[in-house]
Amino acid sequence: MSLVSSLSFPKPLHMPVSRGRRHTLPASEFRSLSPEDAISVFEIEREAFISVSGECPLLLDEVRHFLTLCPELSLGWFEEGRLVAFIIGSLWDSERLTMDALTIHKPHGMTVHIHVLAVHRTFRQQGKGSILMWRYLQYLRCLPYVRRAVLMCEDFLVPFYQKSGFKVQGPSQITVGPLAFIEMCYPVRGHAYMRRNSGY
Repeated sequence: MSLVSSLSFPKPLHMPVSRGRRHTLPASEFRSLSPEDAISVFEIEREAFISVSGECPLLLDEVRHFLTLCPELSLGWFEEGRLVAFIIGSLWDSERLTMDALTIHKPHGMTVHIHVLAVHRTFRQQGKGSILMWRYLQYLRCLPYVRRAVLMCEDFLVPFYQKSGFKVQGPSQITVGPLAFIEMCYPVRGHAYMRRNSGY
């Protein structure tokens, strides 16, 4: 207990008592998403991606699918109860992503496949995408089974992800219609982790 909190202070004589409704929603909250968040997620995703590439990384049923199977691999940023940005991931068990990685969660995998990061249009250009990715990668470090995170993106997004520490792996094996992608990787458990936990 701090010194200040252990002292008793006399109450002011004429302190007005507020009888109004108390504000109960935190100004800013980060939490895993649930299937109940799927519609809000999809609305943000659809607006963010359809206008740029014409394709959504995940359809609504796929959003629900991953938020049911592996909600702990998602992260939503809420402002006063409203979803403003999110990441959805799942586990994968191969060195490179294949078409199966778009729809399948591999529960025993050690690679997190980041399917999508999106920010609501009214909250863009504020650095929220970078902050959310940083928080997500820090969170992944707390999951002992995760060794790395991978994603695929279009060429113009490569510098954004490089700023978060992702390295280019090369062209992705996956194409969606006319779209080609670059695969990128982030080592969640690197050599320092291995040395620290090897007993040497």
